[in-house]
Amino acid sequence: MLKQELVEILACPENHSRLKLADSQLLQRLNAAIARGELKNKAGQVVATALGGGLVRVDGMVVYPIIDEIPMMLVDQAIPLDQLP
Repeated sequence: MLKQELVEILACPENHSRLKLADSQLLQRLNAAIARGELKNKAGQVVATALGGGLVRVDGMVVYPIIDEIPMMLVDQAIPLDQLP
């Protein structure tokens, strides 16, 4: 789990807005969609690895995956949240 101090200094690489940790309910929804093969990242690739966490942009539009406690802070790796039902 990322420390809150680190989360507070991270910013979205696309628009430099603040990020917050994804809550457990959102992670469950994301991982269920990943298991069904329904999620794609901004690069258009199907997300195949379950998320250990996520950093949600404050506007709620995208989540940056955290895999093995490492935040994937590339714009192409961001997962648009409008894909979730």
